[in-house]
Amino acid sequence: MNYHNITKDDMLNGDGLRVVLWVSGCTHCCDGCQNPQTWDVASGIEFDNNAKEELFDALNKPHVSGITFSGGDPLHPFNREVVLDLAREIKEKFPNKTVWLYTGFLWEEVLDKIDLSNIDVLVDGEFVKELNDNTLKWVGSSNQRIINVKKSLAENTIVNHCKP
Repeated sequence: MNYHNITKDDMLNGDGLRVVLWVSGCTHCCDGCQNPQTWDVASGIEFDNNAKEELFDALNKPHVSGITFSGGDPLHPFNREVVLDLAREIKEKFPNKTVWLYTGFLWEEVLDKIDLSNIDVLVDGEFVKELNDNTLKWVGSSNQRIINVKKSLAENTIVNHCKP
């Protein structure tokens, strides 16, 4: 897996102060995307042990609420295994930190295909330029949902984490 950046102390991509891992690779290629440079899976740099150490060092700070996986698309087929393994490892190492994941895929498309048990919040849906609303919190367009994964899995229905 490749990535473009590790952002520390981010307040725009989830609850609290967060670390954001911006991965490479996206098949959605949404018109008006804020990160088209991340679409190519070969762009960016390889996510290696040094990058993982940097990520974990940032997450180890007590003021950091958790990690957000963004991109690109963390659930791009080239990213899924590494991202989901990393989410599991983060939950084991930092059980009080939350894991957010942004994807262009819909909840219904990934629910039965991947293990979401280590994800706390899934922001789903492609960015739709015509539905862009800069007043919304944590999403770019009004079709995107902020899903509480644990409650949604337990109740077998989509439970919003909050209104955008």
